[in-house]
Amino acid sequence: MIIVVTGMVGIDKKSYLERVCEYAGGEGRQVLLCNVGDMMYAEAPDIAAGKILDISMKRLSSLRRSVFKDIIAKSQDAENLIVNTHATFRWRHGLFPAVDFDQMRQLDADMYICLIDGVIALHTRLLDEHAIQHTLKDLIVWREEEMISTEMLCKGIDDNIPFYCLARGTEAETVETFYKLVFADQGKRTYLSFPMTAVGDMKDDRRRIDEFRRFMKQLFICFDPGDLEEASLPHYARRAEEEGLDFVETTAFGRKVRLDLKEVRQIERDINSQIYARDFMLIDQSDMIISFIPAMPDGRAAISSGVERELQHAHEAAKEVYVIWAAKQTPSVFVTQTATKVFASTGEAMVFFRRSAHVEK
Repeated sequence: MIIVVTGMVGIDKKSYLERVCEYAGGEGRQVLLCNVGDMMYAEAPDIAAGKILDISMKRLSSLRRSVFKDIIAKSQDAENLIVNTHATFRWRHGLFPAVDFDQMRQLDADMYICLIDGVIALHTRLLDEHAIQHTLKDLIVWREEEMISTEMLCKGIDDNIPFYCLARGTEAETVETFYKLVFADQGKRTYLSFPMTAVGDMKDDRRRIDEFRRFMKQLFICFDPGDLEEASLPHYARRAEEEGLDFVETTAFGRKVRLDLKEVRQIERDINSQIYARDFMLIDQSDMIISFIPAMPDGRAAISSGVERELQHAHEAAKEVYVIWAAKQTPSVFVTQTATKVFASTGEAMVFFRRSAHVEK
């Protein structure tokens, strides 16, 4: 199994993929990890750390091709191989490709995965670990460029090769998700749907949603929109503006982070449009959707327009559609007529899935 993993700068793919390899080893699978960047520096010891993109395009291309030649040779003997690279680079030379099609065809990967992360996490890592000047707008554009470029690379090599977008999220959970996605052939790929901004200040509902997410990840290969933390940023920006602040305060990696209010406002439209497109893409790469609709304090359903659109999109894409309707309010026909099955609680859903053929035995 050969897996090509891409992702923009600031995701810290190397440490993440090292944990994937450790997890795979615990499951009895040996995985060789080839970090293209490290291999390029090792081949050119005269280049100072962090300066490789400053060299001429001709030398950069030559170095890259030499490293990929070595990786292709290693792939002949490795039982499982992960290639950690980028699809694109953006530096003083502008935007340019980070791989060559002829070599990627020779590599003949079995799967392409683009790792993504939220702008808060990306921004914080770049401040901590890289001397890369950036704005939040830069990050959200770079992320989209990397996703689209990876998908085009994958489909340009062979339209039958699977391509997945996976949020890095909480590392302990998504490392297992990564492993299942690659090696659990019978696992059901599942999109988790639930209201986010609509329950932003409802602690009980957020707790129930987190329980739902945790339970489903025990059973399935889950694509979880909650693994990206930026959906609430526009809401926080409006609140900061009302309070007369020029910053938005949030958290990342257990500590408080301040973002410039103007920069957050600048990316509000990008956040919303990317959520819309990305969530539909995650549904399309899934076998089914499971939607959790919690109850508000008055018993009404905390269902958002976003969840309704996700359910409709999944239904129209001929996916299996499951709804956990925890509210006392009766679901509308637009839910019942598009759902494969409706449950009254997460517990009821888990009993059903464990007894059915949905969960890998």
